[in-house]
Amino acid sequence: MPARYPKIENGVNPYRDNVQGKANEPITVAALLDRSKQILGSAYEGPVPDWTLEEIYNRLEENAPRIAIIGGSADHPAHIMDNQTSARAAIRIWENGGVPFTFSTPVMCDGTAQSNQGMSYSLQSRNAVAQMVVNQLEAHSYHGAFVIQGCDKQPLGVVSALAHVDRIRRIRGEAPFFATFAPAHVLKGGTIPPDLMEELEDVARRAEQSGAQEIADDLRDTMSYILQCSSNTAFQGVLIRAREKGIITEAKHKDVEKRLAVNTCDGKGGICAFNGTGNSSRHLVAGLGLVHPALELLTEPPNQEQINRALDDLSLMINNPVFGVQNIVGTNIKNAIRIHSASGGSTNLMMHLVAAMLYAGYQFSLWDLKKIHQEYPIPDLFDYSLTQGRDIFALAMQCCSGKIRGMETLFYELLENGVPMDLDAPTVTGTSWRERLRNRDRLPASNVSDNPIILSAPRRPFSGVDVLTGNFFESAVVKISGMTTQQLNEFDKKAAFVLYYENEEEANRGLLDSQLLDRLRRERRFAHDRLLAVLKQNDPEHYDDWKGLDYDRLFEHLVDHSVLKIAVIIAGQGPVAFGMPEMFTPMQHINANRKLRKLATVISDGRYSGVTYGAAIGHLTPEAIEGGGILYLETGDLLFLHLSQREIQFIEPDAFCRGQLLFEFDSVREQRQRLGEARLANIRKRQRFVAPSNRLAGHTDAAHGVVPAAVAEAAYLDYKTDVVFLSHKPEGIQ
Repeated sequence: MPARYPKIENGVNPYRDNVQGKANEPITVAALLDRSKQILGSAYEGPVPDWTLEEIYNRLEENAPRIAIIGGSADHPAHIMDNQTSARAAIRIWENGGVPFTFSTPVMCDGTAQSNQGMSYSLQSRNAVAQMVVNQLEAHSYHGAFVIQGCDKQPLGVVSALAHVDRIRRIRGEAPFFATFAPAHVLKGGTIPPDLMEELEDVARRAEQSGAQEIADDLRDTMSYILQCSSNTAFQGVLIRAREKGIITEAKHKDVEKRLAVNTCDGKGGICAFNGTGNSSRHLVAGLGLVHPALELLTEPPNQEQINRALDDLSLMINNPVFGVQNIVGTNIKNAIRIHSASGGSTNLMMHLVAAMLYAGYQFSLWDLKKIHQEYPIPDLFDYSLTQGRDIFALAMQCCSGKIRGMETLFYELLENGVPMDLDAPTVTGTSWRERLRNRDRLPASNVSDNPIILSAPRRPFSGVDVLTGNFFESAVVKISGMTTQQLNEFDKKAAFVLYYENEEEANRGLLDSQLLDRLRRERRFAHDRLLAVLKQNDPEHYDDWKGLDYDRLFEHLVDHSVLKIAVIIAGQGPVAFGMPEMFTPMQHINANRKLRKLATVISDGRYSGVTYGAAIGHLTPEAIEGGGILYLETGDLLFLHLSQREIQFIEPDAFCRGQLLFEFDSVREQRQRLGEARLANIRKRQRFVAPSNRLAGHTDAAHGVVPAAVAEAAYLDYKTDVVFLSHKPEGIQ
């Protein structure tokens, strides 16, 4: 039976008081419902259509809930099936006594935009989505939303918008804005066709025969992955190196690239199955209490019954300020951060979470997020792997088969591992987490015995994204969940040489150079006395044996034994300079080279995605164009990577060569003012490649969410006190 929605308790009703709206909106509602019935065809389960213009008019006059179905553009794989989901939602909203409307937002595909100019617009698209959604909701006076959650920046852009609208409605004394989210289903990863697999293995054998064992090994590593658009970038790096060695031709490379591409994505679309920003956003929005469990992790577009369950529960939320989006976000912020940490979520979300809180009106920054993250150790409870059949599609299958309950299971296992969670925070079921977890059926992770992804016993006692500080920057982040414990140990307490690139294009060219390490050696880019000092710091056991070697042999020993560490600096990528694109591609080029990935970390004022693996450090503030210390670094400088203490420090080189670890940077900035000015001129020249209409000027920095300054200035609520939990009397929020 449909759950009848109550009328909106609001003194404001523009459809009652403004006849223009009642004249032009009924036809849009009728057209949506007619089209929905047509789309569903024989699957239509509703009553005989009764959506006459007169009945629609009556509902508008009576202030029946006007609910916007918010989808995304169909040029993004996550939104291919939106029409079907939208049709089911529209029918149920009408059956429940509401008035359905629909609109869509543009959705940028980060995979499509990687390594081209489009990536400079990716972060800005989040704020653009928020602004467009606010415009539409306010202009047409919608009371609530059913959100078809997509990928990349769209989910947190919409969360930000809805929380922002709810905040403004509260200030005006209007009814709270309610919403429920329906994430797009998970897209099944592809499989390399058997004939192509044989051809790639033949390339690997020819690489071995020509003495290029590393290329053969790297190619076989890449062949072991579930085929994703992200893995195609790894193939690209290895195949380019094979071309340079004469192992394959350019024509063969292009043929392989094409056959990989057309076998990657399932035709039904969905959110890609790797644990990137799309699925990290799925987990995080669920952790915020905004996703109904009936819709959380699906392998197919949701059916009518699943959509009905989510929409029916809106009847428990309408008119209740406890269930306004702003309050749901504020009460669930600790839950979301701990879910994000335990599931190894995307580095991107370190900014998006801060942004959502600011849009909701709460004072919040990266430092608040860090404090919550470090309040209690967050164990690694997510055994995700693209090489062992544990992608997010496999997780969705485990949920759809009735074995576990997605983020409810992860929430439960965090509690079982001693992590405090806010059980009385409201969710879109119209109940608290406490009430949701009262039913233990299918709740423990141990219900999955074959290849579990959510775990009961942690893989290790820490996970998530750490916030770093240092003497040449204020803040940065590193995704420790993207590094194995061995890899963390390999880079921790190590001195690393700077390899400086002014932008990503230069970095990609350099990192794809199969002769990069030989070139650094031949050109003596790292001073001999500094090589010896690095040896003494990073591998003191070999110091006495190797200190007498000539430069070439010393360099080769340091590389072969992974003693040499390189901090690949990519500057000029921050939000003001270039829109803050992701540094996924250069990091992937490093990871596709088994020798380089043991030596190199990337440090940038650009961003990182969820699929990033390895020692990836980003989001540096201040960014280069704002005079941040990254602007003044040079190839051959030395940094001390102290990841266990969440620090990276610039090393005073003369003292280091004398055996003293001294951290000092102020004099470097002073000495290199002319260098900085020349680089700033280059950054500003390159900045013109980004359309002025979409630049992120007038925004906060990465530590403060990269939101419009006006949004940050209006955020003055305290998320610890200006919220209402279900254990309290729902008195509302002023």
